[in-house]
Amino acid sequence: MSEFKKLELKEAVVVEGKYDKIHLQNVISSSIITLNGFRVFNNKEAQTLIRNVAKTRGILIMTDVDSAGFVLRNFLSGITDKSQVKHCYVPTIFGKEKRKTEPSKEGKLGVEGINRDELVNAILKSGATIIGEEKRDNVREITKLDFFECGLCGMDNSKQNREAVLSYLGLPTYLSTNAMISAMNCLFSYEEFNVMLNNFYKNTEV
Repeated sequence: MSEFKKLELKEAVVVEGKYDKIHLQNVISSSIITLNGFRVFNNKEAQTLIRNVAKTRGILIMTDVDSAGFVLRNFLSGITDKSQVKHCYVPTIFGKEKRKTEPSKEGKLGVEGINRDELVNAILKSGATIIGEEKRDNVREITKLDFFECGLCGMDNSKQNREAVLSYLGLPTYLSTNAMISAMNCLFSYEEFNVMLNNFYKNTEV
């Protein structure tokens, strides 16, 4: 059996919750944003992050096929430019996820319960932009070491610096270090991140 290679997508993938993200990380190596269910309706900062990511690289919405999933999908479509959004629909399969004691209200498997091959097929059908291996090898991601070197972690004032940068970008200021790194990789290339930080430190006192 040949080794499975995770898909690398140009778009950031938006899913409902953490278990969807954990499962999907076995299939793709792209950025994944979690909505935390209906909480996103009242989370203006999370909405701002999603809009910014959509403008920067586009988003691929992958919600469950139940009624709640379609409510979330329609909400996201309403707060973003439709030209920046692609939709991935997982197949309708009845069953129960392994971690649950009972099936969902509608008896359908969510994203976390769909097997790898079905997820891959759904992503390919969505029209998501697959990044080739040659391009993937040249991608330089932003890391925690980069954050340390620019004073965003590991220093006494790192938390203050992170909050100031997030505020400067109009993003949620409560993001943890790892969540901020993930957001930066959604929004910027490594080179663009450095340019942004240089502009930030030139124009802001922290």
